[in-house]
Amino acid sequence: MKKIVLFASGNGSNVQQISEYFSTNTLVDISMLFCNNPNAYVLQRAEKLHIPSIVFNKNMFYLSNIVYEKLLEINPDLIVLAGFLWLVPEGIINAFPKKIINIHPALLPKYGGKGMYGHHVHEAVVANKESISGITIHYVNQHYDKGDIIFQAKCPITDLDTADSVAEKIHLLEKEHFPKVIDNLLFNV
Repeated sequence: MKKIVLFASGNGSNVQQISEYFSTNTLVDISMLFCNNPNAYVLQRAEKLHIPSIVFNKNMFYLSNIVYEKLLEINPDLIVLAGFLWLVPEGIINAFPKKIINIHPALLPKYGGKGMYGHHVHEAVVANKESISGITIHYVNQHYDKGDIIFQAKCPITDLDTADSVAEKIHLLEKEHFPKVIDNLLFNV
């Protein structure tokens, strides 16, 4: 049995897609959702999907071993940041080398770093008149969006695109590719 742990901060559309993708796979268990936002809609999604969840705050994440020890107890094969906005503590990164991945809504190294998430990224892509954007799935290290790239997918951007239309294109790429990349990492790496 391969165990996945998910981290999310918001809506949880990627959590939903990952859960649905693996719902009939008896070799994969989505063991836990960790969430740093007690008001995030992802918690409702997790409940409907029968995924146990833990809500934590900054002190629990950065100043105690609560999250770290729970991760050690679960011992996941993969930790997936699915819309999680905080930098992962170095102790957790060191405990799970090449087992923590993130998805970013742009083609890194462009439009990465602290504060570059969601709509901020799409607005920057449109403002800079980029002709392409996409997603990057990468390993997590101690810097925002600087880990080794695992996978990228591209989509064209036209002069008619807005931040909202770019977001729609990115969501389609996430839905198509993120669960498959996770599957590949679990069983083929």
